[in-house]
Amino acid sequence: MMKKITIVAGISAMFFATACKTKDLKMNVEQKQLVNNKKEVVYQVFTRLFGNKNTTNKPWGTIEENGVGKFNDFTETALQEIKDLGVTYIWYTGVPHHAVIRDYSAIGISNDDPEVVKGRAGSPYAVKDYYNVNPDLAVNPENRLQEFEALIARTHKTGLKVIIDIVPNHIARKYEGKSNPVGVRDFGADDDTTVEYKRDNNFYYIPNTHFEIPDTDKPLNGEKNPLIDGKFAESPAKWTGNGSRLAKPDRNDWYETIKVNYGIRPDGSKDFPELPAGFDSKSYQEHFKFWKGKDVPDSWDKFKDIALYWTAKGVDGFRFDMAEMVPYEFWSYMNSAIKINNPNAFLLAEVYNPKEYRNYIHLGKMDYLYDKVETYDKLKDIIQGRSLPDGLSDIQNGMGDIEHHMLHFLDNHDEQRLASPEFAGTPQKGKPLMVVSTTISTSPTMVYFGQEVGEAGNENAGFGTHSRTSIFDYIGVPSHQRWMNGGKFDGGQLTKDEKELRDFYKKILNFSLNSSALMGKYQEIQTLNRQTTQGYDPGIYAFTRWSDTQKLIIVTNFSWLTTSNFELKIPSDIIQKWKLKDGNYTTTDQLYHKSAVQLQVLNGEGKAQITIAPSESFIYQL
Repeated sequence: MMKKITIVAGISAMFFATACKTKDLKMNVEQKQLVNNKKEVVYQVFTRLFGNKNTTNKPWGTIEENGVGKFNDFTETALQEIKDLGVTYIWYTGVPHHAVIRDYSAIGISNDDPEVVKGRAGSPYAVKDYYNVNPDLAVNPENRLQEFEALIARTHKTGLKVIIDIVPNHIARKYEGKSNPVGVRDFGADDDTTVEYKRDNNFYYIPNTHFEIPDTDKPLNGEKNPLIDGKFAESPAKWTGNGSRLAKPDRNDWYETIKVNYGIRPDGSKDFPELPAGFDSKSYQEHFKFWKGKDVPDSWDKFKDIALYWTAKGVDGFRFDMAEMVPYEFWSYMNSAIKINNPNAFLLAEVYNPKEYRNYIHLGKMDYLYDKVETYDKLKDIIQGRSLPDGLSDIQNGMGDIEHHMLHFLDNHDEQRLASPEFAGTPQKGKPLMVVSTTISTSPTMVYFGQEVGEAGNENAGFGTHSRTSIFDYIGVPSHQRWMNGGKFDGGQLTKDEKELRDFYKKILNFSLNSSALMGKYQEIQTLNRQTTQGYDPGIYAFTRWSDTQKLIIVTNFSWLTTSNFELKIPSDIIQKWKLKDGNYTTTDQLYHKSAVQLQVLNGEGKAQITIAPSESFIYQL
């Protein structure tokens, strides 16, 4: 009996008191919610680098020397190409006006002191004015907000949605709200600076003490600047963004930023209403109702108003920097307000403590968290030869109740480039990681611009160093620039290998957008095959995904050296769940549409002969 099938073969706490019951309940509810949903794909762009055509790449170079990208570089052609890659959201990183070393005093912006700014272009996470955008990104800096509003409109016209950053934990050392709406008071404007802590102060203070410049490398690489004088006027000194209480921060502290006070006393106790027991299972509407009329710290209202300001301008979601440094009660307060205004808002948080994941999802009402500590770190260990892939199954099963909320990525502005020698070593060795990262769960996938053409981040930009594309300097991104091709966005300068790599990303991302199985169930077949299958090499990893209408098997070869030949086994319980009768089934690769294997079901168990080359991926549909 021959039947046509599609299978995918590719590459492969802190719980609440009622954890067990709640876990099962949430899994059932979530599975129902996912039935009609599709994968989301986020494309992160570092906005000032995306459109930069300059290839000079001088360390510590100025805008005039190294160039800078603009909002207007995101043309409809560029945005359409990003969408066609298989993207649903674009995260414009570095949009809010942050401290920069450039003279914009002619349009009413004060100059920033290089001694409390990282790099020349500045850190995007030292925001100076939350109600406006980075003047570097505008053709006409005076009209910078209007240029960004036009970009939002262009992005929506293309069918993409917009994400920007909000950094509630800290702000720039020299914050100046020059663009505040009527009635909005600046951060710290009403603080009592005679005390270390008061609930409605926006900052923590070191009374009767002057801030001192940390002992760092020479600002601007020793270049002369009238503001480089060993001094920065801040009296009394404030706590630094990472929580340092020193008037003279260490060089490794986040000395360019100030810690925001959310009503956490210096001893760590909470000075605000706490959520009642059982609110982990409540909706955002019920969270919003709980906070209505409550007296909350002033900083809570300030950041809620900032989020709603950008929501009203058409921003579809936010990426929240270092979210776990801010109490989840605040997130409940702000995120529920955002969702009331836009129920479909995409709320992504940078959280690295697995014991706190469920608090920030269920109590903080986050949609998604970084899956960095678990899946990302494991994949990096595997490709660097420090770990077998078998542990991926434990990670996926351990996060089964929240896996949809754990955004997967292999590259972002904080991490070493996937293709760099410090990570995978080559773009091709990154392929199996990309297939597993994209297909192992229902979570969104994120790609960092240039990843899809093998950008390795080899430049020493000045403040930023190689392996990470600098977020502090004016610099070019060579592989991405070859795809950009002088603004044509057609890949005209890409090498053959770079074109092939982008085609691979386009196939896997678009497949993920349209696969019902990837929004369905997961079951590993790794353990059975590792224990019983001859020729099942250490670099192989295999698992299954399925829905009512699609059955997938994902097989991965992380090895860079070994072609593997083996008879893959599909256990009887999966065959039963898939309702397969004994017989032979032809399966077809969905990634490259090149190969097919026969799945033989005999006595209720399945097997298929697999030959998989180093770093190879297949997608077969049953």
